[in-house]
Amino acid sequence: MYDNLKSLGINNPEDIDRYSLRQEANNDILKIYFRKDKGEFFAKSVKFKYPRQRKTIAADNAGQGYKEIHEISPNLRYIIDELDKICQRDQVEVDLKRKILEDLRHLDSVVSNKIAEIEADLEKLTSGR
Repeated sequence: MYDNLKSLGINNPEDIDRYSLRQEANNDILKIYFRKDKGEFFAKSVKFKYPRQRKTIAADNAGQGYKEIHEISPNLRYIIDELDKICQRDQVEVDLKRKILEDLRHLDSVVSNKIAEIEADLEKLTSGR
């Protein structure tokens, strides 16, 4: 699993926190950030430079000839797919934690209201004697 990341020398993909991708001239710059260890001020990161793939395609207008375009390297595309899986997995875990906390708060509210209702009913019974 995560063969493309491992081919970059990233042996523990589960330690990846996030990544950034930017274009600089005819290159794409991928920067991968790892989770900080306790006591560290800055997250560790690694940077990779990928030349953009150059393609010649037919121009839009008939008879205009060809034009050259630059696009992301196929290897980088596979790496980004793996990074997205890792980063989205982390987001799903955060969303699940948030949902559980919201459910707990709602349950607390429901139980508190029910206790107040039962106490009020008990008060009616005891004050009616």
